[in-house]
Amino acid sequence: MAPDKFKGSLTAAEVARRVSAGLGVPTVELPVADGGDGTVDAAVACGFDRITIEVTGPTGERVPASYAWHTADDTAVVELAEASGLRRLPGEREPLTATSYGTGELVADAVRRGAKRVVLGLGGSACTDGGAGMAQALGARLLDAGGNELPRGGAALKSLDRIDMSGFMDISGVEFVVASDVDNPLLGPHGAAAVYGPQKGATPEDVKSLEAALSRLAAVATQTHGLLGAVEHDDMPRPMGVAGAPGAGAAGGVGFAALAFLHADIRPGIDYLLGLLGFGTHVEGARLVVTGEGSLDEQSLRGKAPIGVAQAAAKAGVPVVAVCGRRTLGDEELKAAGIQAAYALTDLEPDLDRCMAEAGPLLERLAARIAADHLEGE
Repeated sequence: MAPDKFKGSLTAAEVARRVSAGLGVPTVELPVADGGDGTVDAAVACGFDRITIEVTGPTGERVPASYAWHTADDTAVVELAEASGLRRLPGEREPLTATSYGTGELVADAVRRGAKRVVLGLGGSACTDGGAGMAQALGARLLDAGGNELPRGGAALKSLDRIDMSGFMDISGVEFVVASDVDNPLLGPHGAAAVYGPQKGATPEDVKSLEAALSRLAAVATQTHGLLGAVEHDDMPRPMGVAGAPGAGAAGGVGFAALAFLHADIRPGIDYLLGLLGFGTHVEGARLVVTGEGSLDEQSLRGKAPIGVAQAAAKAGVPVVAVCGRRTLGDEELKAAGIQAAYALTDLEPDLDRCMAEAGPLLERLAARIAADHLEGE
């Protein structure tokens, strides 16, 4: 059982448990995630410990947030959405002032605990601050021309004059990995502000303001932090160097800060996390893999968890079926992605609200169908 969550309904672990119950055969439950919401939960379900601390939420309120910790190899899995996600907003979205500071606090706690590797799952963010808040929480000082510390949030970066790294946390000996399938650069028409700003409540004017602010961050980082590349302007900002790297625009630009200040490697989210969770070992000897997510649609084909699971299972020669709340992909599209068949809650209950409310019992009924179709004689 290697499903992702059914967002707003069941966690990945709950999906795995319900399908296992409905199949009625011996199973191994390995809930997964692709770096977004639920990544920490998936790691905990696979044997990591949960560490919960109080951090700064996206609009400054204090919130409890967790990361996953694996004692055997001193690995921490930090999920940005835990501290700086849209779900942490106390009310209205605040695209200009929301901060990634709390994510930096989680990273700092993991480093103090002795982490040798920190895996950053980027997704579901409320902020478009280029990771400035995360850097501030780790000790960077972002200063204006008068030497004053900038307030938190993306819009304030337009006044950035220099970055003082003298008080930055000692991260020598720590490997940082960004688990993300987002390949957007920091700036430009495919960048963090233009593509993801509106999802976080940004108006067209807000997007322009955030684009200018992120451009300033990239330019100052180039001048004062020794980063390769620059940002040129001729009516259209062209990201270069670190700002132009695939994934720099992930999570409102937190990918940029991870590259620039943490010297992180960006790895494909689901592929990296499957390795971290030991999927290759668990799948050995399996007759069938069941994966899934809330909605199997075009977005699923862009590196989401079920497709990553299907590709990994194919390497082991194990067939894959999927469960989902609903699906818009046809049978041929699924088979081309390595999924033999998909079973949707809407096959049993066309009312979406009831599907959400009764997802658990409906999944058990779907699992009985899967057993009859694929596990006869088991």
